[in-house]
Amino acid sequence: MIELLKSFIIGIVEGITEFLPISSTGHIIIADSLMGIPGGAVWTKAFTHMYEYVIQLGAIMAVLQLYFNKLNPFAPSKTQVEKNQTWRLWSKVIVGVLPSAIIGLALNDYMGDNVWVVATMLILYGFLFIIIENYLSDKQPWLTDLNAMSYKMALFIGFFQVLAIIPGTSRSGATILGALLLGASRFVATEFSFFMSIPMMFGIAILKLGSYFLKGGSFTMIQSGVLFVGFMVSWVVAYIAIKFLLDYVKKNDFKSFGYYRIAVGILVIALILVGVIKA
Repeated sequence: MIELLKSFIIGIVEGITEFLPISSTGHIIIADSLMGIPGGAVWTKAFTHMYEYVIQLGAIMAVLQLYFNKLNPFAPSKTQVEKNQTWRLWSKVIVGVLPSAIIGLALNDYMGDNVWVVATMLILYGFLFIIIENYLSDKQPWLTDLNAMSYKMALFIGFFQVLAIIPGTSRSGATILGALLLGASRFVATEFSFFMSIPMMFGIAILKLGSYFLKGGSFTMIQSGVLFVGFMVSWVVAYIAIKFLLDYVKKNDFKSFGYYRIAVGILVIALILVGVIKA
């Protein structure tokens, strides 16, 4: 029962943080450290590594649920013009994902889960959010319609996403910051970040799951339950988090997330220094 509770907690952490620009990987690393994961017969190192990528698909399912009609080029309710727009949106998403698919996946296995790195990146990008929002405070975004985004801009945003390979950065945070700097509105930057996560997270999860089985991994009954709980909790919580973020960015900037990141980063450093979190 305790193992399912741990998965429930991690699912909540993943669901809340996957799309908020505060680093899901960083928060999961922190949660793992506090709960002694990996450790024991269930949370082996190989299973934990695979699990933390696969439950991200739960969060992705929340995006697909919320945006099913917008992302479905075969929707009968759409006109031919709208269907063509949907196909172009998907092609821009693929272009945006290319840098991470080529660079990020090649380097992903070399990036460790160092909590000092997580804390540093939380603080660094926290300051960046505040600085960039202050810089943009008297400027109007030129891109307020996602359909008007160019393929060149999608590619440039994709290069910002590569920065998220460093734990604690935040995939959504890096892509949102990049889109804002390139002239997108907060709402457009946020939505495009959601859509870029779909092929990226599916690809990574499939690779991690395939690697796990190819290396002789298998699931015990309790591990299957742990995986299912994490996946479903992540899905439900991410659905709520996405709706919250979409409403939030209509009236607010991202500076509050910057302050939050700085506070959490400082807290992590303090917990490391007193020995609560093992570095």
